[in-house]
Amino acid sequence: MPRTVWSGAISFGLVTVPINVQSATEDHSIRFHQYHLDDMGRVRVRKYCEIEDREVDQGEIGKGYELTKTQIIPISDEELRELPLPTAKAIEIEAFVPLESIDPIRIGEGYYLQPKGQVAHKPYKLLVQALGRSSKVAVAKYAWSGRERLGLLRVKDDVIVLHAMRWPDEIRSPEELLPPPVEVTEDEIEGALALMDTLTVEDLEALGVRDEYTEAVARIIEAKREHKAPPEMPEPERQPGQVVDLMAALQESVAKARASRGEDAEVHEMPKPKKKAAAKKQPARKTAAKKPAGRRSRSA
Repeated sequence: MPRTVWSGAISFGLVTVPINVQSATEDHSIRFHQYHLDDMGRVRVRKYCEIEDREVDQGEIGKGYELTKTQIIPISDEELRELPLPTAKAIEIEAFVPLESIDPIRIGEGYYLQPKGQVAHKPYKLLVQALGRSSKVAVAKYAWSGRERLGLLRVKDDVIVLHAMRWPDEIRSPEELLPPPVEVTEDEIEGALALMDTLTVEDLEALGVRDEYTEAVARIIEAKREHKAPPEMPEPERQPGQVVDLMAALQESVAKARASRGEDAEVHEMPKPKKKAAAKKQPARKTAAKKPAGRRSRSA
């Protein structure tokens, strides 16, 4: 049973739904500690007061804001809990919007919202059915861990899910990462679409992906526990530093994808219907006939 990480209420107009917040995800990564290699003694980080030059325990540690190098403003957990914000005790729904209107880059961790007590059951069910019927998601504000946050509420299997969201000014502009202007031919786009069709599955569960890195680390740990040599890992395929023939790379990718699924790996030359159709429609115009021929010659 996952533990409750926060308790409060969903505020939906004049409707209040008491809820418990629980994490919707689990981390199955293998974690390591730091050890002194000579005797395998655990290496720990100790907390020291730089003025008294001594180690302090957790009960002596609190929060503070550095106003200047010599002036620190202490802030207690109680003061943060008693902030005069409506979102300090509740998840305040601000609006309802279509899910596709929200950039996925703004959506973060997910949490399940559990109705808290008998009084919450009916308004909780009401919000679940209203969200489901409207095909919209709710945008809300809430305050956790010393800051006000933006969130998204949606329904998954009749349970309300809260996703943490980034504020607009927290998203960096990608403009500086754009490549220089480059021309992409229609044939190359069609080739990429053909590769996408080959790699398309009905849903993510059908893909059957798994965490091979964690599995490999677990095999190493098990082998060393039994004093055996760690298993040899296969060498990854060497990828060329630069793709010279993009169409050839696309065709080879389609062939490998089909072969991995047990399908016929033979890939015929990708069709070029758009250019051929354009050439047939204007046979009487000499200039129009010469230009496509010239493009085909350069492509060849």
